[in-house]
This record gives sequence, C-alpha cells and structure tokens, in this order.
Amino acid sequence: MDEDLIETAIGRFGKYQTWILFLITVGRFPAEYQLNNVVFIIPYVDYKCLDNNVTNYCPCANPEYDTSTIVSSVTTEWNLICNRTYLASLAQSMLQVGILAGSLLFGYFSDRCGRKSVVVISIFSEVVFVVISAFVPYFWMFLVCRFLIGASLGGVMLCCYILLIELCGKSFRPYASGLSELPYILSYFALPVKAYFVRDWRNLQLVTAVPWVITIGYFWLMPESPRWLITVGRKREAVETLTYIAKKNGLPTNNIEDIVEKLELEIKNQQKTGNFIDLFRTPKVRAYTLIAAFVWMFCSHTFFGINQYIGRLQGNIYINVLLSAACLIPGLIIVVLTNLYLKRRISVISSFATASISLLIFIVIPSDIRVATLVFAIIGLTAAYMAFVQIYLYSSEIFPTVIRNSAIGFASMFARFGGFIAPFVVNIGIEWVSILIFSGVALAAAILCYFLPETKSITLPNTIEQREKPNEYVNS
Repeated sequence: MDEDLIETAIGRFGKYQTWILFLITVGRFPAEYQLNNVVFIIPYVDYKCLDNNVTNYCPCANPEYDTSTIVSSVTTEWNLICNRTYLASLAQSMLQVGILAGSLLFGYFSDRCGRKSVVVISIFSEVVFVVISAFVPYFWMFLVCRFLIGASLGGVMLCCYILLIELCGKSFRPYASGLSELPYILSYFALPVKAYFVRDWRNLQLVTAVPWVITIGYFWLMPESPRWLITVGRKREAVETLTYIAKKNGLPTNNIEDIVEKLELEIKNQQKTGNFIDLFRTPKVRAYTLIAAFVWMFCSHTFFGINQYIGRLQGNIYINVLLSAACLIPGLIIVVLTNLYLKRRISVISSFATASISLLIFIVIPSDIRVATLVFAIIGLTAAYMAFVQIYLYSSEIFPTVIRNSAIGFASMFARFGGFIAPFVVNIGIEWVSILIFSGVALAAAILCYFLPETKSITLPNTIEQREKPNEYVNS
C-alpha cells in the first residue's frame, strides 16, 4: 500500500490530468452558479404595503417591491412574503433535497457503471434543467426544477471530484483537492458581476446555463477511471486507458501491463464492486460511515446557512458577495498548505473550530458596526468552506475504491439534511439564535473528526478488506 502504482504508470499530475481538470472546471460552472445564486433569485426583498403605506408590514395584499437592486426575482414574482415566507425557504431547500437524491443515485451508478458516463450525464442534465427553470409559469414547477437541478448538481459535485482524485497520484492529492475548487471560486466571483448586469432572475438562469450546452461533447473527451476499471476486472480497457494517458504525459508504456496485473493480483478473490449495504457490513467502515455522515451534515448546515445569511447583511449585496468570494481564495491556499504539511484530522478540526469561534464573536459585535460583522461572517464562511474542501479529500482517502462514491454519496445525503434545514434556521427571526446554532454544529463536527483515522500520504485503498486491516492505518 506504500507505492501508488497508478502514479507510477501515468505520473502524479501531468499534461493529460491538467486537460481533464480544465474540462471539469469549465463544465461545473452551471452547477456552481446554482449553489450560490439563491441570494439573487430568491432574495429577501423590502416592500411597501400599499394597503396602509407601511414598509414590510404583514399581512399585505398589495405589496410594492423595492426593485432598485433586483428588478425581478422568485420572491417578487410569486409574492413569497408574510405567511408565504416559508415557501422561499422551501424553494432554497429543494435544491438540497435534489442534491441528496442525486448524490445517492449518481454515486451508486458511478460505482456500478463507471465514472465517465455519470460525469457527462450529470453535467449536461444540470444545464438542461436550469434552462427549463427559466421558463416555468408556476411556482410548483419551479420547485420541481429546483429538485432536478439539485439532483444533477449532486452528481456533478460528487463524481467530478472522484474522477479527478482517481486520475492523480497520492503525492498530488493535496493539490488536487484545492484545484477541484477552482470552478466554485471562479463562478462565485463571476456570479455577482453577471447578476449586477442581469437583474431579472429568469434571464440570469439562462445566462448561467445556455453557453454550457457544449458539454455534451465531454462524452468523447473524458476518460474512464483506470482505478475503477481495474477494480471491476476490465483489464484490457484499463491497460488501454493507462497507455493513452502515459503517452500524453510523455511517460514510458512498456511496464503498464505489469502494473495492471500487479494491481489485479492485490484485489484477486476480494470484493470488486460494492453498494450502500457494504458501508455497514464491517466494523471500521460502519463507524467511519456514520461519523462522516454527521460531519458532512454539520458542515453543510454551517456553510450554506452563513452563505445565505450574508445576503441579508446591510450594505450592497453585490459587493458583499464579491468580498465573500475574494476571501475564499486565501482559504483555498491555506487548505492546500495544511493538506501538505499538517495531518488531515488537525486540518479539518482547526477549520471547524475557526468557524465556530468566529460566529460566536459575530454574535457579540453590535450590529451597527457593519464592517466588523461582515468580517467575522466572512471568516466563518471561509472556515466552513475550508472544512468542506477538506472533508471531500479526507472522505475519499478513508473509503476504498469499491464503495468510495457510495460512501461519499451517503455522507452527502446527510449534508443535504443540513443544507435543507439551514434556510429555516436563517429565517428564525432572532439573529443570535441562528448564529449560535451554526456555531454549535461546527463545534460538534470538530469533535467528531477526532474519531476518524489519519490518512495523510496513504495510497487509496481498493477493497473493504484493505480498509479493515488492523495495522493498515494508524489513528495518530
């Protein structure tokens, strides 16, 4: 398990892996836009109640909305105010429900049918459903579209990451975890700029999706994961794929058949495919599955809660979001450095602890000190984001190839519970209660991470048997 034979065959991260990273980065933009656009398409909107000329008064049969910032939104089109405010939270949460379903569905088929086809289908279906959402005439149709968008998004987030991790060597994984976040950072930067010039929510949906119809061509550009091919016994295809990648990277190909045979020998007479039931068959995997599930749920709850809360802070919404995006860049750099020089558990625990503490400080700052409140809200968001990036890598190293997508899909399912609840917590109406909840769950996640194994610099395990070996990984 000390030598990564795939890295020996195709290199740690050469020209070909860089090309795949570029394709994934470009292809993920529509999905990443949907993760962040809630503050622009379903915003909190001030209104004047024409019944009695009082601002933000309920009940209100004749509202006149403030269109100075956002001309048209889901909130204003379907009057999601007063006793219909819960529908705005539901519209936000439906995306998380969809991601839950998509993570399970696409994760299962990725483990059973391969990484490539699932990556292409999820990316292209994301584009299709976003475009459809821009034309729906009824709110219930919009909810359905939000669910389908989320389902595709779940596949994009999960399967693109796994494909990238499985194409690079173990020595490059700390960098890969950071590079995989490029589409999120870039789209986060681009979104407020697009939203500033396109202030109608339907047009914004089209602008952030239509150009990406070309991703259907990815079916002919993406490779299958050689690790997955070897695990399921498709030796000839694995040799062909590894040979092709090695040539693109300028590496020798004469030893590739020997490498594949050696890897096949390692997993001979061991399980080649897995499913969700296998997550609970053996003691170590079962424990790690449950812990990872709750860590993901708490992380998602904190991140998406703070992300939506920033849209309500005083000041220019476009500048606030742009500043939030800018602050994620140093966070991403810190993630790469900590992955390189610190143990996985220390890195993740530190990020969760930082998020928790910064939110506690946020509570005690007077609301009229706008700069300070924005700073600590962004610190909390950045730390939660760092934790999210880290647990993707951490989880992919903990679980073996045969159930890796299923395991992360299961954890992602719990993450959606956290994301689903977040909008309702934001809308509690008592600021300190909302922030205290986000801080508390971040602290709980930090505590749970202590019970996960250390995985820095390990070769990715292929089978459950390798994961269960008592001395394979040291919990130190």
